[in-house]
Amino acid sequence: MKLKTIALCLALAAGSLAGQAKFTVFPDGTPVPEWFNQTEAPKLNKLGKKYDITKHGVTAGDSTLIQTAAIQAVIDKAASAGGGVIVIPKGTFLSGSLFFRPGTHLHLEEGAKLKGSDAITHYEIVKTRLEGQTIDYFAALVNADGCDGFTISGKGTIDGNGHRFYDEFWLRRKVNRKCTNLEALRPRMVYISNSKDVTVSDVHMVNSGFWTNHIYNCERIKYLGVTILAPTDGYPKGPSTDALDLDVCNDVLVSKCYMNVNDDGVCLKGGKGTWVDTIPGNGAVNNVIVDRCRFGKTNAGVTFGSEAWDCSNVIMKDCEFDGTFHVLLFKMRPDTPQQYRNVFIDGAKGTVRNAVEVQTWTQFFNKVERDPMPASGVTNVTFINGDLKCTRDFYKDKKTDFYTLKDFTFRDITATAPNPALDPSNVENFVIENVKVTK
Repeated sequence: MKLKTIALCLALAAGSLAGQAKFTVFPDGTPVPEWFNQTEAPKLNKLGKKYDITKHGVTAGDSTLIQTAAIQAVIDKAASAGGGVIVIPKGTFLSGSLFFRPGTHLHLEEGAKLKGSDAITHYEIVKTRLEGQTIDYFAALVNADGCDGFTISGKGTIDGNGHRFYDEFWLRRKVNRKCTNLEALRPRMVYISNSKDVTVSDVHMVNSGFWTNHIYNCERIKYLGVTILAPTDGYPKGPSTDALDLDVCNDVLVSKCYMNVNDDGVCLKGGKGTWVDTIPGNGAVNNVIVDRCRFGKTNAGVTFGSEAWDCSNVIMKDCEFDGTFHVLLFKMRPDTPQQYRNVFIDGAKGTVRNAVEVQTWTQFFNKVERDPMPASGVTNVTFINGDLKCTRDFYKDKKTDFYTLKDFTFRDITATAPNPALDPSNVENFVIENVKVTK
């Protein structure tokens, strides 16, 4: 790693304040916009007129009544009047897919629950983005496309009501071990696309049928104080209930959130396949900061892939882990040219299976001819100030011909692991200073 880059990373760490980091520079040396240091959600009273759904035709007191059309009518009414806040009051309201319009927002009061139908027939089939491709599939429970400034806020809950979808998925897997996510028909919870300046704050998100939050082709996204949960123990676990999927996104802040889901926490996506860089709709993920978050039994705090190929400038600062599989995971696909660059982790502590892993990923593998195949690799990864208990390995990678690992720096880390070995041989220029890994 270049000495200049190391110095910049250490300057970022030294500039941290007691409760909140002051982010000044990304790992590639470019300045961090002040936007990332502003962690106050938009004021509700500045978002427009409030539309309590029970005062505009939605029935209160009957949590078994599907009210998709009635709730959508309130959204459309607000949009036609220039926008406003769709307020879910205390109580449970059952719905299929809802589509927010430009100028509209969603607010859930304390004690409110927007609950998804557990019948896939209540979710519209639309042109959407999923698993690194544009396809016809089911809309999410909450959808917002082209909604600059869109917000979801409040102390209430969005409940994906996913248990029947989980049952069907695992049943299909018993019949067909190669059953894909898309063959088990189920909805995501939140899908936000083609939007700028989006903020999701305070809400609880539970039991999503599929990915919990899928953000596609968006800029300046903030998740602030959000709790995201799906079943991770017993039966049925919530398959592929990723907490936050960032798909072709730039400038993202995830601050003081809690995630416990049966897959990835913050997951970077952007496309897959041998010709990934030539396909319209695919793209890069850049400038992501994950700050003071807590992770339970997620697959990783931050995962690169499996549907990602161009990701740079990712910071994880002062995060805590409790039974998480990885602090940081790189999924490397032999069928996709991938470049993951400029990653900085500072202050990770808690219990994980593996701290950092570079993993060959061949699930649903489909390599085709391309000559020459663009290079794949992971470059410029810095990990400092760790205090971890690892139940398997502290660091894990694999020697391979299809990607390279270069410029890793691990410094000032204390960890325990059944396998305490730290083998740097597969990384070109692996700097290890004051790292103590013991059994």
